[in-house]
Amino acid sequence: MINHMRNAAVFMRVILVLMCILIGMNCEIVNAAEESPHVPEHGGPTMRGYLSLDSIPNIHELISPPPEVGSAAFAYDKEVSKQNLALEGTSRWELAAKDANQVVEAFSCVLNTPITEKDTPLLYMFLQRVCIDAGFATSQTKQKYNRPRPFIVNDEPICTPEFKEWLRGNGSYPSGHTACGWACALVLTEISPEYTDAILARGRAFGQSRVVCNVHWQSDVTEGRFVGAAVVARLHAEPTFRADIEAARIELETVRGKNLKPVCDCLAEAKALAEKP
Repeated sequence: MINHMRNAAVFMRVILVLMCILIGMNCEIVNAAEESPHVPEHGGPTMRGYLSLDSIPNIHELISPPPEVGSAAFAYDKEVSKQNLALEGTSRWELAAKDANQVVEAFSCVLNTPITEKDTPLLYMFLQRVCIDAGFATSQTKQKYNRPRPFIVNDEPICTPEFKEWLRGNGSYPSGHTACGWACALVLTEISPEYTDAILARGRAFGQSRVVCNVHWQSDVTEGRFVGAAVVARLHAEPTFRADIEAARIELETVRGKNLKPVCDCLAEAKALAEKP
């Protein structure tokens, strides 16, 4: 019972992080450069990024506006969306729904290591803090453009219907999930460079899950990756970030020495990722 309650609490906290990124909720999330090193708030209720608000890259200046209705770029978005709708009900659709509710755990299979609060607490919280910064970087731009999401335009199902009403009133461009996932992928290639190709492939697939789910256009996802990369570039100027990435690397090496395996079904994940529209 205790483990069940703890798992539920962790799940709800991850949902909170994702929803704050996704819809700009006024959550108890802080971007704090004044943090002392090595995630002192681990296990507490407050989620903190590494960057102060004035040090987050100005995405308004870095990306173009979303494609205009009637443009060739928007026609491409609609075609990609139409193709991906064929995946509804498949294992890839189910993985897209799972990706909507996870970030750090999504990389467990490609690292062949569990990424959990219990097994890798430093890495787990480190990636969540990176994700917070990536989410904040997208939030103002999403509000500025307030682009309608695909399911509003095509009136087709989404893989997370429980979020539909929350998503309906919030901008689609750029994708916050994608920015978060790509930022995590990039820092993981530094922590575990021998798995670079697999990590980047999973990071790309994580963003594409948003297209599969019918909640983001392809251009939302493409620019979301750029946002994630811009945030990671800025993060390297932060001493606390650099200290924590090294601590996470050492922790991962230690866990691998214990030969622990991911708790998820990696064969099923690989099969799902192989499905194409």
